[in-house]
Amino acid sequence: MSPPVDISALLSGLNDEASSPALLPSGFVDLLPGEAEAEAQGIEALMGVFGAHGYERVRPPLLEFETSLLSGAGNALAEQTFRLMDPHSRRMLGLRPDMTTQIARIASTRLSRAPRPLRLSYAGACVVIGTPGRETERQISQAGIELIGPDSAQADAEVVLVAAEAMAQLGIARPSFDLTVPQLARTLLAESGLGAEACGRLAHALDRKDAAALAKGGGALSDLLIALLQAAGPADTALSALAALDLPVSLRPIVERLRTVVSVIRAHHPDLALTIDPVEFRGWHYHVGVCVTVFAPGQREELGRGGRYLVGDGEPACGLTLRPEALLRAARLPARRPRVYLAPDADRTVAARLREEGCATVAALDAVSGEAALAEQARALDCARVLLGDRIIPV
Repeated sequence: MSPPVDISALLSGLNDEASSPALLPSGFVDLLPGEAEAEAQGIEALMGVFGAHGYERVRPPLLEFETSLLSGAGNALAEQTFRLMDPHSRRMLGLRPDMTTQIARIASTRLSRAPRPLRLSYAGACVVIGTPGRETERQISQAGIELIGPDSAQADAEVVLVAAEAMAQLGIARPSFDLTVPQLARTLLAESGLGAEACGRLAHALDRKDAAALAKGGGALSDLLIALLQAAGPADTALSALAALDLPVSLRPIVERLRTVVSVIRAHHPDLALTIDPVEFRGWHYHVGVCVTVFAPGQREELGRGGRYLVGDGEPACGLTLRPEALLRAARLPARRPRVYLAPDADRTVAARLREEGCATVAALDAVSGEAALAEQARALDCARVLLGDRIIPV
């Protein structure tokens, strides 16, 4: 017979674990020195490329009034928004789940009189509620650009090209940009004459890439829907397949815009990997034109996404938001800054020169005598060298 279980001891152990100061809510993590440094360097590298292309940095607040944060296009983010009450105004606040709609608000209010095209960049933390089973990351970092004012294929292409250059700066040499036009499927279904229930089933089938369900429930649209589904692939192949289809007149300008965007990108970056999925629309809640999702070889997760949308009273805009955490998992991580231990008598001029050269200097705070003792302390603090007087000694 098994010995009796001490329930009180078991519960006590669980309570001790739950009250541990190291325990964090699901989806929230501490970034420790190496990780935090790599993320900060990665974000600054991205922002440096954005700035070099004329994108000026803005910093919206982490919290906003719910009425402004979730108005317009922001309404699509309501289900992912943490809410709390402001103890001063007694109004509800929202913790931003995404920065794009905040940039749109800034452009349509504080920068409404700024010359167009308006190029803005941003970087910061966002918090999302997450969904059951997918709560591994609820605090996320974003870094991106928004190009506000022009409605052109050149603008659509620019955000892709700038993002590609920024990713190359991190050592991601072969990113893949998956282009789509969410309104293509939406327009086709809206003009089909089918009821809401039938359109919902077809939209679900498109989302699951289920050709059998499209054949069964698509009626007169079945052949066209399946052909659009099968057109997905490398950009040149997909565009050829789309050109061969007898599309409704309302869809032809959408496909032509996509073709022009690809042409502009190819003219500037012939080797950039481009794919097209004509009927992908999942997650594109407020977008109205060409959209893009970014991937890297060997990585299943998205590295970023963006596209065309409308700001405020209908001003055209496009942008692309990158995910630094995902980028760093796919990137060539920067070499850690070399560390030099400064003995109590270290020459200050030499120490300053080492910092100018990119080293981190770690000062001894206790009096230590002898090279052996200094070397031991240096190794304990992850320093490969010791500055003793004006001499640099490897350890």
